[in-house]
Amino acid sequence: MGTKGVPYPPERYDGEAGEVSALYRPDKAAPDLSYPNGVKVDYLATGATTAGDYGLYRWHFGPNETGPGPHFHRAVAESFYVLTGTVRIYNGEEWIPASAGDFVHVPVGGLHGFRNVTDEPASMLLHFTPGAPREGYFEGLRELAEGTELGPDDLAEFYKLHDNYWVD
Repeated sequence: MGTKGVPYPPERYDGEAGEVSALYRPDKAAPDLSYPNGVKVDYLATGATTAGDYGLYRWHFGPNETGPGPHFHRAVAESFYVLTGTVRIYNGEEWIPASAGDFVHVPVGGLHGFRNVTDEPASMLLHFTPGAPREGYFEGLRELAEGTELGPDDLAEFYKLHDNYWVD
């Protein structure tokens, strides 16, 4: 049986018998980050824990409108998998309603945004590849939401450092 399409990447493990290295995070674990507006974030697999391969986060929206407007990334691709509720995702042309089970992939440079615009909570998985240190970005956003003020130049540098480029 052959493979079609992209070949397997080169081997990266050269041990003989495998190793005990699985990471486990129970569903009931406390969120890693909470925002004043009710958003909660679970760091499921960070770039640090995946050797830079990817980052995976569970994003819990509160019942109020929250989420970023249109933007793009120069260094990472981002994917969304809706777990509960309905999330509006900007696909570069329009805001589409994505419901539980829906998936959206945005390649590097692709315009996107996401928002909960219903009165109900929603949750989704955010997947970044490669595994950029998004935790610093999420934590910086919380500081801004809690009242930390940055001048225009510092704010622009914060977004650039975290590969976020906003569009109108």
